[in-house]
Amino acid sequence: MSDRLHRFLFEHADIRGEVVQLDETFTEIVGRTDHSPAVQRLIGEGLAATALLAATMKYPCHLSLQLQSSGPLSLLLVQAGTSGGLRAMARTREAVPESGGLEAQARDGTLAITIEPESAGERYQGVVDLAGGSLAAALEHYFSESEQLPTRVWLSAEQPHAAGMLIQRLPAQSEAADPDAWERAGHLAATVTGGELRELAPGEIIRRLFHEEDIRLFDPMPLRFHCRCSRARVASMLQGLGEAEMRDTLEEQGQVEVHCDFCNEPYRFDAVDIEALFTPAAARSPASDQAH
Repeated sequence: MSDRLHRFLFEHADIRGEVVQLDETFTEIVGRTDHSPAVQRLIGEGLAATALLAATMKYPCHLSLQLQSSGPLSLLLVQAGTSGGLRAMARTREAVPESGGLEAQARDGTLAITIEPESAGERYQGVVDLAGGSLAAALEHYFSESEQLPTRVWLSAEQPHAAGMLIQRLPAQSEAADPDAWERAGHLAATVTGGELRELAPGEIIRRLFHEEDIRLFDPMPLRFHCRCSRARVASMLQGLGEAEMRDTLEEQGQVEVHCDFCNEPYRFDAVDIEALFTPAAARSPASDQAH
């Protein structure tokens, strides 16, 4: 099954792992854009990475992975909810090169991970410089700097498949835990190829890599494309821009049209809609609240 995240645990070691594969979600998101193959691969890697990160959360939240740079790729933003919804967008200044790694694609870049609890709680953000020449290496750097948890990450994307794997050493829970397990797990996991990550079933990947280990598998978590945009959210944004700007746009274009940066869904507002946005509710006639 595609678009699933599989968690696993080393029974006699303080190590957890995850494997994620995204086919429908990756295809749906890049199919709404005209990005080059190089940018599509970065989007796919970002989707896999964000799904892996969200699965490590212990409470319901929204998690954002944001890469910004002064290079050809100016922005990569991927968002996930712990319920399994994913969306992504990218912006470029110029053609993003196929080779050269992140040093060429996202020069002088930073990686920010933002966690926003769904209920009461503080928003958290960790920011690190891009390091290691790949998004996977940058994530390992983030965990080392911000979380102090030894973590290894593998990512691969090639239309129509995006995939990733994470293993993480947890704080020691027992003195009886295998002291050599983390080093051994890292060596075994490092033998996986990008093609295997994308094309083999997650259970087969885990068995091939760790067949001599005592592994506990958990039920897979379904993932899907989900954009949180809505007409109401766009209307609120237009109100924030101000009545004068909206009326100028109406005069120039005959309507106000906004496309969601994530899903490219169009939202159109005509003169009646704009009038309603800037008319106090108590002053509206019943007809002004009808949908257009």
